[in-house]
Amino acid sequence: MSRASLDKQPAEVASMFDGVARRYDRTNTLMTAGLDRSWRRKTRAALDLRPGEKVLDLAAGTGVSTVELARSGAWAAACDFSTGMLQAGRFRRVPMTAGDAMALPFADGVFDAVTISFGLRNVADPEVGLREMARVVRPGGRLVVCEFSTPTWKPFRTAYDRVALRAIQMIADRASSNPEAYSYLAESIQRWPDQRALAEVIQDAGWHSVRWTDLTGGVVALHWAQR
Repeated sequence: MSRASLDKQPAEVASMFDGVARRYDRTNTLMTAGLDRSWRRKTRAALDLRPGEKVLDLAAGTGVSTVELARSGAWAAACDFSTGMLQAGRFRRVPMTAGDAMALPFADGVFDAVTISFGLRNVADPEVGLREMARVVRPGGRLVVCEFSTPTWKPFRTAYDRVALRAIQMIADRASSNPEAYSYLAESIQRWPDQRALAEVIQDAGWHSVRWTDLTGGVVALHWAQR
């Protein structure tokens, strides 16, 4: 079974996600003790979507996050570069498009909002991806990035680094169709920038009014910005 290298070549990462698609949602729920559901709800709330608006759910995987966004009454579209993930979620009644975050297959300014959950760190060049997201959102549109981050309380951060990420791998070994892929995912979490550093990347990509809020003690952070 394949795993991507940490230089995040798009073809490698897409192939890796193709390999975990069948059990991906179940494994995520097990690894997060069900917190993934709460994080999806809070992402939807942060976007402040209104009926009739259009939102792009990037790195949407099987579309479970897109379904959550659609609960707002907005028109929500899923986009992912793993065709295997999209195929696994084909039963969900949301529009799905295959596409690379660094070259989105959408015209300029067609969305009111865009979000990416647990996918930005898998983009080979996150700043390029963020600029593409800005391109497809109208002026004044919103961005929410939901991503693993850095726990803010040092003792918790130490325990998280030493225990929690190892536990993720143990669960993946039992539940995932490709445990090797979760080794990559755990390593990518450890190498990801902290909240402030990511806010600077988002701002450098052309977004403004960037701010963030921590979830689960900083294990996850929601970054919000405007076009």
